[in-house]
Amino acid sequence: MTTKTLRNIFSVNLSVKKSESVLVFTDIPFDGEVVDEADRCRRERLRDIAILIAETGKSFCRKILYHEYPATGSHGSEPPKELWAMAFGEKAFNELKAQKLLGRLIKKKADDSDMRRAEEIVARNKRYAVNAVIALSNYSTSHTRFRDLLTGICKTRYVSMPLFDAAMLEGAMNVNWRLIDRRTRSIARIVNKAEAVEIKTPNGTSISFSKKGRKAESDTGILTAPGAFGNLPAGEVYLAPVEGTANGRLVLEFAPTRQLKSPVALTVKNGFVKEVSGDEEYAGYLREKLSERIENANIAELGIGTNDMAKRPDNILESEKILGTIHIALGDNSSFGGNVSTQFHQDFVFFMPTVTLIHKDGNREILMKKGRFSIRLE
Repeated sequence: MTTKTLRNIFSVNLSVKKSESVLVFTDIPFDGEVVDEADRCRRERLRDIAILIAETGKSFCRKILYHEYPATGSHGSEPPKELWAMAFGEKAFNELKAQKLLGRLIKKKADDSDMRRAEEIVARNKRYAVNAVIALSNYSTSHTRFRDLLTGICKTRYVSMPLFDAAMLEGAMNVNWRLIDRRTRSIARIVNKAEAVEIKTPNGTSISFSKKGRKAESDTGILTAPGAFGNLPAGEVYLAPVEGTANGRLVLEFAPTRQLKSPVALTVKNGFVKEVSGDEEYAGYLREKLSERIENANIAELGIGTNDMAKRPDNILESEKILGTIHIALGDNSSFGGNVSTQFHQDFVFFMPTVTLIHKDGNREILMKKGRFSIRLE
């Protein structure tokens, strides 16, 4: 089953052609990174899976590129320059470097003028870019300029698999991808009729925000169109709430890879987390990250899980896909319709949510009540 699932990444999820090139990459703990024994073992297996995927891909495409690098230490941080050279090709890489744009891009300090120049350089040299990317880094590259330029300008197909665990190959990856695709797109169509969203959960979470002008997208696992981007395991509807409109309270029971010993509460006012309450050590980590830049406290994303084979709550890559859950992220949303760019993006999953959609005429529609959809699902 594992062999079939790995082959499906190339044949079904990405539909890789014999004439194409594919970049597979992962990261390893950096010197001094504090990693507990269980997570170290998972990350060692992650590297093994990345190598196995690269080997598997050799029978599907013209060229496989493989790279591993010391971890950046944060989701949403740009990958190192060596990966930019491999992904975009030496011509684009050298031009970006010569124009002193590469450093600004990697540090996320590029302004609008810088971005226009970078896009022009990448566009001129897009024929040298890889056709597909399988990103198996522990720290996510989803919300980066690296990914955005590849998918938006080069039309590279991009699979993002941060925090991946080998058990997912038999679980949330072992699905009928066509069914996930239909279900996810159906839910997205309903969400896109609304202008605002309210969410409540039994653990005390209560938050509302505007989505006016923002489109809900579908992460379905079918990434065959030029420029397609999504996670594997897949299965979510996601959108960027309008900045400055979120208000309420989030009660966290899970960190990205473990259950919290005690809940951590986030007070949200005018689109930003203003207070982090709780004695759990993760609360201290969050306070530190949110104090680094005001943008890190931005309410960046709402996601709705649509994968019926996703089960485990202690790994955010899978838990955010669990059918009937929602997740809310802080930080960067610049790569999927938002206006906030920062080297931080962190999702948190919430269980048994009641999700109410508010339409332009003020009518209210319950999309989900205590984790059960009000619409018929396939």
